[in-house]
Amino acid sequence: MSTPARRLFGTDGIRGTANKAPMDAATALRLGQAAGRVFNRGTHRHRVVIGKDTRLSGYMLEPALTAGFIGTGMDVVLVGPLPTPAIALLTRSLRADLGVMISASHNLFEDNGIKLFGPDGLKLSDAQEAEIEALMAGDLAAGLVAPARLGRASRMEDAPGRYIEAVKQSFPRHLTLEGLRVVVDCAHGAAYKVAPTVLWELGAEVVAIGDAPDGFNINRGVGSTAPARLAELVRERRADIGIALDGDADRVVLVDENGTLIDGDQILALIAESWHAQGRLRGGAVVATVMSNMGLERRLKARGLSLLRTAVGDRYVGERMRETGCNLGGEQSGHLIMTDFGTTGDGLIGALQVLSVLVEEKRPASQVCRRFEPLPQRLVNIRFAGTSPLEDPGVQAAIAAEEARLGERGRVLIRASGTEPVIRVMAEAEEEALVQDSVTCLADTIRARAALRG
Repeated sequence: MSTPARRLFGTDGIRGTANKAPMDAATALRLGQAAGRVFNRGTHRHRVVIGKDTRLSGYMLEPALTAGFIGTGMDVVLVGPLPTPAIALLTRSLRADLGVMISASHNLFEDNGIKLFGPDGLKLSDAQEAEIEALMAGDLAAGLVAPARLGRASRMEDAPGRYIEAVKQSFPRHLTLEGLRVVVDCAHGAAYKVAPTVLWELGAEVVAIGDAPDGFNINRGVGSTAPARLAELVRERRADIGIALDGDADRVVLVDENGTLIDGDQILALIAESWHAQGRLRGGAVVATVMSNMGLERRLKARGLSLLRTAVGDRYVGERMRETGCNLGGEQSGHLIMTDFGTTGDGLIGALQVLSVLVEEKRPASQVCRRFEPLPQRLVNIRFAGTSPLEDPGVQAAIAAEEARLGERGRVLIRASGTEPVIRVMAEAEEEALVQDSVTCLADTIRARAALRG
């Protein structure tokens, strides 16, 4: 039996412009009613944990979701602004049936999103999301309970402390961050309190930026997608390292003491080698997406490790990790999944794994974190109207020709966006000129064919 198509859910929950469908109160209410109906099964008292980041629109979506869940008889535990991995953790530790994170991750405040976690702390499967969508499209009255069976809402005051202690447990007990000066950029987002607290309690001298959210400034000129200010401050304060989280703190990038960026691929290589040396890396491999640099793949291969690639999206990384028994995976953007410590991406725990290596090796970040030389890589986005130009025989022939030309020296990756009518053209090779030529050739072909089909 095939899984029904999903229209609301993308690769990471539902996302859109705040106060416009599907990211409006009416849709959130129906989502709560539909998800509540799916997960309100069995005779026990049902519970859902709801967290959010610091966007103004969170105050609109949170009560709408709460109303939907209460109407289906589920109790709601509200924890306020906390990182996405904290919601996954609390969902499991509180034995909740469902976890909800209200966040649009690295997007600006105008957008928002809703991510759902099952009782195991894992993001819902495509089939579960499709089931919820199908219910939302129909009459939800059948799932509403009698007045005496309505759920209740409560606030959990010690939720940040629970997450802080869990994160600290991921850092080796015999080590301390004393003597390290760390700049942490919280993106004016969900980790604005917990991230500086964790680093300080582990002994670091902490300089925090992006820690004054006002509902509008999340990710604006700060965070993992805008690390320029962080790099400047690291140099200015002569810090040992800089940590940049995104709005919901499920991803991280770093800058070394010189202000040089350290992306997710470099962090994966560092953690993989460290864990492999300690006998902690399971599966003999690291899971990453098709976007990860070939330099990472070659680095791991030279050390007897494999790189297993998936489609773009940390949920697909997580699924492949569970299939293969790997305990480390992630994305070039800085999503890092370490199943020894959690079920979803956790930027803060990822940063602590790097800091532990810095402390152990007693070398500067510029030496520790630069694990390989990335191959030149270029990405071009091509918008189209009508049917996808990827179906055109001329485009398929051009892709095959470029793949043959690059051979083992590089690769091309052509894929359609999952959220907009855009074709993403990426090439990667040993020589910059070859990359530029390959992307230009393919992009020109796709644009020409798209114009004919539009």
